[in-house]
Amino acid sequence: MIGAVQLGVLAACVVLFVPMGMAGWHLSRNKMLFFSGALFITLAVGVHLSPYFPSFSQFLTSPATTVVLGDGRGSCLSLLHDIVWDVKPARLMRPVSYTDSNTNGSSKSSAYDRELLWSWVRSKSVLECDFQKLRSSDASDLLNGSWVVVAGDSQARLVVLSLLNLVLDSDQMESVKGDLFKRHSDYRITVAGIALKLDFIWAPYTSNLTDLMLRFRQNVNLPDVLIMGSGLWHMLHVSNASDYGVSLQMLSSSLVSSLPFSQELGDDGPVTGSVPIRSQHLFWLGMPTLINSRLNTEEKREKMNNRAFYSYNMELHKSRILRQAGGHFFLLDIHSLTQSCGPQCTEDGMHYDGAVYNAAVQIVLNALLIESNQKL
Repeated sequence: MIGAVQLGVLAACVVLFVPMGMAGWHLSRNKMLFFSGALFITLAVGVHLSPYFPSFSQFLTSPATTVVLGDGRGSCLSLLHDIVWDVKPARLMRPVSYTDSNTNGSSKSSAYDRELLWSWVRSKSVLECDFQKLRSSDASDLLNGSWVVVAGDSQARLVVLSLLNLVLDSDQMESVKGDLFKRHSDYRITVAGIALKLDFIWAPYTSNLTDLMLRFRQNVNLPDVLIMGSGLWHMLHVSNASDYGVSLQMLSSSLVSSLPFSQELGDDGPVTGSVPIRSQHLFWLGMPTLINSRLNTEEKREKMNNRAFYSYNMELHKSRILRQAGGHFFLLDIHSLTQSCGPQCTEDGMHYDGAVYNAAVQIVLNALLIESNQKL
């Protein structure tokens, strides 16, 4: 292929530039003839060489493509985390219990004396994207017949809780909470009526996620929606950001061999046409903002500080596993959500009010609408 391109370029140079040099001396005596001849020869060069440079050829044949894509809904993906928070006066709220990530298995509850509300910012660009908080019926329709896998530590488990809260009624939720919050365990459910299969995989380390990807490859069976993330356990129990980066590289390698990625996906969303809901939709669950003074053990306060957090976050971006960095996972930016919500949204400095994870689920659902080219 390279030889053909070189030969074509050489032939074009001989055919076009040699006569141009010979004619240039004669044409230079008449400025009008010279510039007319130069324009003609320039166009001829472009026509002859364009077949050997596909991107240039595409530019010549479809000049409006870039403009159309830039104005599409795919660009709205970058605005999904533009969220603001509002604190409402006290009302009776049910506490949320959790027993996993870095809590040494101890159960902890938080009873909030205020209600946290969130909404997308009302900027012109965000309003044009028409983001919506999906109701139970809308979410059920969107996820009908899908297989959703969420893998990670208790941050991932809390995302599962918010998703189930959206598609199940209160009585159903009471029956699943006990099994969902069993310490360091997987959880699976099929939601009757919409045939939604939802799996939570307890995978606190990146190596666990890599093993999961290898199982997907062996079974030749991939989820429609995959949400995964890691970091907190590694930060506490290994405390080596470089090692975390290596584990992410290994995960990235396993992804390349495990998933049939659509070539229609660009850095910020669909590049051409629509992407079916049955293609794989991949989300990376980022780590939350850590409020060091509220962490409940001395070891956590020592190892899970701002310096460690940003070192780990840097390794995440360097790994190029994220779509924003040329990879395949759209970042579900829990750090951004928890940072904007602030210390008022957490009691233990690590696990946040359910409203944060509700917002995360709505971001996922809106991203699915965008990537599948759907509207409510």
